[in-house]
Amino acid sequence: MIPASADLAPTAPSLVPANEHATVPVLAPATEHAPTTEHALGPREWAPREAAHRERADALTAGRRDRTLRHEKHPIEDFLFTYYSVTPGQLRRWHPGAGVVLVGAGIPESDGALPERAGWREYRAVASRRPDDLVFDAAAFLERRGSTVDFVDRLLRSTLEQPATLGCFGLHEWAMVYRQTPDELRHSSLPLRLGHAGTDAVVEANPIRCSHFDAFRFFTPEAVPRNELRPTRATQPDMEQSGCLHAGMDVYKWASKLGPAVPGELLLDCFVLARDIRELDMRASPYDVTGWAGADGRPLEPVAIETPDGKREYARLQAGFAERGNALRERVLDAITDLRRAGTGGAGNAGSASGAGGAGPRTAGR
Repeated sequence: MIPASADLAPTAPSLVPANEHATVPVLAPATEHAPTTEHALGPREWAPREAAHRERADALTAGRRDRTLRHEKHPIEDFLFTYYSVTPGQLRRWHPGAGVVLVGAGIPESDGALPERAGWREYRAVASRRPDDLVFDAAAFLERRGSTVDFVDRLLRSTLEQPATLGCFGLHEWAMVYRQTPDELRHSSLPLRLGHAGTDAVVEANPIRCSHFDAFRFFTPEAVPRNELRPTRATQPDMEQSGCLHAGMDVYKWASKLGPAVPGELLLDCFVLARDIRELDMRASPYDVTGWAGADGRPLEPVAIETPDGKREYARLQAGFAERGNALRERVLDAITDLRRAGTGGAGNAGSASGAGGAGPRTAGR
């Protein structure tokens, strides 16, 4: 597990969006940011998708929300809400993706109040349609976050081009506690499965080839020289590869950084992958997860990567996650293609509206 950094402190989760009790601003008028091409969804199409998304998000975050009310912690699942800074309330917001007009989404409620979406700064009325038809303002988003979009695009494409490396066996987690004292361990509630001496012996007996900078930067000083690679933030796009568990979890991070450009169904799919990978990451770690349950309710069993059988099991599961991660990378890249098309008014129907299932249309040249 990667320790949460200071700027990723946990946010108290809520299913109530932050602006619900605030005065809802008047819907911004259509501007030059409105896309010139769009794909429209009527209420009978988008309202059920939004409702299904909210129901699914509520189910995925129920444990976290319940624990927060009881002031309890979970050493495996909490990582998804502390290291990654998306709250349950934010996960609950459904977006159709770029270039997709939501017909009637701005119609006032029976009491005259504007719907919540009309108060989100990312949405605009569409100049060529009724004022209560709303669309994600792709051009404004690209002006504000264009460098982030470019970085995510480059990183995901580069990762897809790299062959998956399946021989690391999760030793990055062991390197994070190498030669630490009991009071230095991040997860003080979890004992080390092999004890301190046994953990150090595993690190010293196995080669370490960690390619992920955001894991390597948390190695203990004594473990750093043992890594055969020297990943940095600058070299991340060149070194990231799909076999890395943390690179797979980070597909969720990159999808969330694209905001409303990523269809809600896709964002939740990325969350589920991160959750599933997190469980293996901790099962294969030096920590003893016995007594904790996974998302399916079944007890978590350690993957003993210090043994030949454990190494084989880890590599088998790792390969499956690499495949799942690459499928999601393709879909996020499709969302970026839709974002750029909608933001620049390119030819063709902006927005595949295919986030609910499948990867949508492939982009030439990927």
